[in-house]
Amino acid sequence: GAGDDGATDDPSYRIKGRKAWISHAGHADYYTTFARTSDDRGRGISCFIVPGDAPGLSFGAPEKKMGLHCDTVREVIYEDVPVDAARRIGDEGQGMPIALAALDAGRLGIAAAATGLAQSALDVAVAYAKEREQFGRAIASNQGLAFLIADLEAAVLGARAAYLFAARLKDAGRPYGKEAAVAKLLATDAAMRVTTDAIQVLGGAGYTQDFPVERYFREAKVTQIFEGTNQIQRLVISRHALG
Repeated sequence: GAGDDGATDDPSYRIKGRKAWISHAGHADYYTTFARTSDDRGRGISCFIVPGDAPGLSFGAPEKKMGLHCDTVREVIYEDVPVDAARRIGDEGQGMPIALAALDAGRLGIAAAATGLAQSALDVAVAYAKEREQFGRAIASNQGLAFLIADLEAAVLGARAAYLFAARLKDAGRPYGKEAAVAKLLATDAAMRVTTDAIQVLGGAGYTQDFPVERYFREAKVTQIFEGTNQIQRLVISRHALG
């Protein structure tokens, strides 16, 4: 039977398998785990909370990433990890709806983070353009560069509007899956564009580690990939639009 902490000498489940690309693997106290508990295609997945010190749980080597160096990412390996029913979230077979709901909220979070990332890159580019002088005047007085800054400002404002719209739908308890996918797509594409062009505004200085835009550029790329690649967002959006 299970003790107060949910541990058991006679576990209801034993989980076996591997999952790649897990943030904070090896550091987290608990792991939200989706495991197949039956062959039912529609209701074959269940959700569990597995303690980080569970017997049979181990981790692969940290991935060597181009960015997100503050976030350790490793493979999580389950070798007959004992899990009691007390650690199951929801009913058996309810895992897929739980996972999909988490994806919608996660896409909103990434859209917000990507917008902040883009705003930070834009702030650096604007400050540099106003301070950097060439041929006796600030480079911001060059219309070509000023119009580029205008386009970046529009991209950031559009991204912010998209994620706030989706977030307000969520707060109101209304469906927001399509809007979250749109926000994630727009905001992360904006982050990639703004960070790329911010480096261009700074010129050679932007390519050095003396300024933060090279890091912003490296961090922006992954936002187009995690919580569903932007190709997957287009699939989600098109399914909503076309019924």
